[in-house]
Amino acid sequence: QVRLVESGGGLVQAGGSLRLSCAFSGIISVINAMAWYRQAPGKERDLVARIRSGSTMNYADSVKGRFTISRDNAKNTVYLQMNSLKPEDTAVYYCNAEILVGGLVHNDWGQGTQVTVSS
Repeated sequence: QVRLVESGGGLVQAGGSLRLSCAFSGIISVINAMAWYRQAPGKERDLVARIRSGSTMNYADSVKGRFTISRDNAKNTVYLQMNSLKPEDTAVYYCNAEILVGGLVHNDWGQGTQVTVSS
C-alpha cells in the first residue's frame, strides 16, 4: 500500500506559522489526490485541504487564505503551510492519499501529527 509519514507538528503561538510534511512511498502511480485532514478531541475528522493530480486545490472555509497545500513530486512529499494560526486550529493533522483503483476511490492515512496553537 501507499505509506505516509508525517512530520512538522508542534507548539506555536497564535499568529505564528508551521509547515507540515507528508512523505509518501509505495505504488505512488495509483495516487489520485493528496489531502490533509484534522481532528480535535471530541470532534469529527474534517478535510482541511486537498490537491489533485492536476494541481487543483480546494480548502475548508475555515483555513482559506491562511493555509496552502503543495506537492513536490521529486521528493515524493506533500506539504501544508499554515500561517496566521489560531487556537481553533489545534488538532491532530492527518495526511491522506486518495487511491484510484478500477475507478473506485480508496484512502490511506498517515499516523497523524499534533498541532497546538496557544493563545
